[in-house]
Amino acid sequence: MSTIENAALFATLQQSAERDVVTAIEALVRDGDDRALNRINLCDFAQAHGFDEDKVIAAFVHAARLGLFEMSWNVLCPSCGGVLDSGVTLKAVNRSEYSCAFCALGYEPTLDETVEVSFTVSPSVRSIAAHAPDTLPFAEYCRQIFWSTGVDLPEDFAHAADEITLDMVELPPGEKAILSVHLPPQLVIIFDPVTHGAQFVDVKGEPTRERQSLAMILSKGHAAVGRIALQPGPLRVSFENHSGRRALPALWIADERMEAMLGRRKPFLTAKRLLTNQTFRDVYRTDTLDVDQRLKITSLTFLFTDLKGSTELYERVGDLVAYDLVKAHFRILQEIVAAESGAVVKTIGDAVMATFPTPSRAVAAALRMREAIRKLDEGLTLKIGIHVGPCLAVVLNERQDYFGQTVNIASRVQGLAETRSIYATDQVLGHSDTAKVLEARGITPKPQTHVLRGIAHEVLVYEIA
Repeated sequence: MSTIENAALFATLQQSAERDVVTAIEALVRDGDDRALNRINLCDFAQAHGFDEDKVIAAFVHAARLGLFEMSWNVLCPSCGGVLDSGVTLKAVNRSEYSCAFCALGYEPTLDETVEVSFTVSPSVRSIAAHAPDTLPFAEYCRQIFWSTGVDLPEDFAHAADEITLDMVELPPGEKAILSVHLPPQLVIIFDPVTHGAQFVDVKGEPTRERQSLAMILSKGHAAVGRIALQPGPLRVSFENHSGRRALPALWIADERMEAMLGRRKPFLTAKRLLTNQTFRDVYRTDTLDVDQRLKITSLTFLFTDLKGSTELYERVGDLVAYDLVKAHFRILQEIVAAESGAVVKTIGDAVMATFPTPSRAVAAALRMREAIRKLDEGLTLKIGIHVGPCLAVVLNERQDYFGQTVNIASRVQGLAETRSIYATDQVLGHSDTAKVLEARGITPKPQTHVLRGIAHEVLVYEIA
């Protein structure tokens, strides 16, 4: 794509995203090094420029829709932070369990913990080395392709990796290679970051001068993990690459230096956070999940509202004015939800269902909603209920939606409200940030217990008067 075409796309982006954010993105594309344009961590980008994260997310979502960037949905190992699988949409996360060969552990994917969303510049906008990952040097492949943006790798990663690497080989497809090393009395991991083939070697016992041998076949897919015990001393490892791609097998010493190299973490954009972003829901309304997908979220906050007094409103001010007020009410709620990092999932009659990444955001939004609707019309009362807990992300009625008991409880809690009081469960009030939001406004919530329809046990809720 020409410079003129790029400029036209960024001019279009300026019309739908924050101007300062777009200017920074354009500068990154123009001046950033190749590594900086691969799997961009939006939390890092926002912090580095002092931008609001939601505005950064919105800008990159619009940029991806225009073709400036490609979104990548990466399933992560929660232990080492490695990318176990990757796809261009959330539909690619279609397995009940993912295994990390580097850690020899299996995990169920969860959208708020182990699915990352990153952005890479489109090849048509600017060509970077990561567009051809099989040309990357060993250390850069590990940094840019295998490990996720949530792993805070040291700047001198290549040097740090070299210190714990006994040996490695760049192995073209169909080729064979032999590495001869001297095993130290430590755990050694033979690992290929391309095929995810792994062999754990417990090196213990009396040192030997006799040569020991080991063979590994590197193939497509995530290979099974092997474990073997050997003695300190000479080892000959033979590799055969059946994967159809260049492989990068290496022998790593798994000691405290590896832990220090891989142990630091930093925030990253999770799939849950993106799904609760209003811009993403608006732009990718029907292209998020497959109908049969059921993806787990360990904790999501739900807020339900219902407008009380709308029927009387039509009698009091007439159909035309009442209709405009109800429309204004929806617009106000959506603006407040988006401002608090949430998203409106759907409206049902005069009711709204919204999600938030944290309970404190939902409570802050509820307080703002209550005041805004009171100012809109004194005769209207907004009934609000909030609950937080695990759920499933699903597709219902051709819309990305949520399912589970957490959703049911949030809806039932909203039904308790008859006045301008907000009702929230004990789980919502139990978050420290929620308490700070209420304390800042001088509000002391009142505890109550209620039996909710369809819920077997009594539920402790708080009235936020």
